[in-house]
Amino acid sequence: MKKLLTILLLGTYISHSFAGERPNILVIFTDDQGYGDLACYGSRTNKTPRLDQLAKEGTLFTSFYTQTVCGPSRSALLTGRYPCRSKGWGMPASEITFGELMRKAGYQTACIGKWDVSNRKAIIDRMPNAQGFDYYYGTLGANDGGGVRFHENNKASGSSRDMGELTTLYTDKSIEYLKKKRDPKKPFILYLAHTMMHTIIDASDRFRGKSKGGLYGDVVEEFDYETGRLLDTLDELGLSKNTIVIYTSDNGPWNQDKYTKNKKGHPEGSIFWGSSGPLRNGKGSPYEGGYRLPCIVRWPGKVPSGRKSDAVFATIDFMPTFAKLCGFKAPGDRVIDGIDQTALLMGKSQKGRETFYFDRAGIRKGRWKYLKAKAHFYGYAREDNRPVVEELYDLEKDIGETSNLAKKHPEIVAELRNLTEQLPAYRPDERR
Repeated sequence: MKKLLTILLLGTYISHSFAGERPNILVIFTDDQGYGDLACYGSRTNKTPRLDQLAKEGTLFTSFYTQTVCGPSRSALLTGRYPCRSKGWGMPASEITFGELMRKAGYQTACIGKWDVSNRKAIIDRMPNAQGFDYYYGTLGANDGGGVRFHENNKASGSSRDMGELTTLYTDKSIEYLKKKRDPKKPFILYLAHTMMHTIIDASDRFRGKSKGGLYGDVVEEFDYETGRLLDTLDELGLSKNTIVIYTSDNGPWNQDKYTKNKKGHPEGSIFWGSSGPLRNGKGSPYEGGYRLPCIVRWPGKVPSGRKSDAVFATIDFMPTFAKLCGFKAPGDRVIDGIDQTALLMGKSQKGRETFYFDRAGIRKGRWKYLKAKAHFYGYAREDNRPVVEELYDLEKDIGETSNLAKKHPEIVAELRNLTEQLPAYRPDERR
């Protein structure tokens, strides 16, 4: 009842800044895709012409942060709250998503793909329809076992062990939504959360074996192609001009040999995981390779084209930014960790966030990044033989986190240690 009352009160608020031109929003969210997987982010192996073109038509962010694993990344995106508050895989029904607020503000809301915040179970009050989305098609969890089970809205809708079909399937469902299910008289948000490139990856016959990057490269290039189909649909329907397209991923890639060689369920001898580019480590890690992901934003005539920004920006910022752009108010009865980044997106400011937390493992403030000793919160992506010491990096000079400057700057370490301890305690594997 308290949650419903909060949503009803927030739904009465209409922003005047963009009330006359409220944009549609398309969020494309991949899974376990690395910072260095796209040509526009430095890949010399994978061909990604459609995403490269999207970057030319919009702004490419180079200091964009999500979270370091799947469920926490999704709850943070949906709520604008760090996972210590939004609870990741165990996101409670009492959390308020941008879908709920946008629906109350007159938006059509759709979610297609991987949900992963209801403990991978069909718990009705924690599934997409109850969390703000009018329409849902996808999987409640991951494909770790080489198969997925689909739901359409709240009903089971079959299963598949053909992982090579999923990228096309989700794209087809998204195109079908845009062409047949939405009301053209109302704005919409479509949250498309792909299963690829998570764990048991595969590509369709059209792309398998065609890239220079092995099976992983095949999947990346198929994803690029299918994204292009979706963007072409926006053009066909005359929606591109007033649709904000956001592309990013949930966390960094699996990229350590001890986790990727001969993993159960994968082809024998296969090593086909993503690249963190110049960043250190990958999924599950508090180093940059775990949290820092590609992000491209396009809104023709509003978001500057051909721009590259190194401002600190994060998925938790989408909730308050959407509030400004779409005419609703972010919840005031709980902590919202995101900030309104409208000015940054529109090119009216070059500044982003001052700070970003890596769970309670550490914090970035400006150019400096601090990590506590024993900074790993998750049961994977640990680096062998890592000294158990506090770490401090100057990310403007050392994006690869190679030179620990903690002993040289004890005053900065003390300041950032204190800030890190201010974030509430959190068991990242907590499930409700």
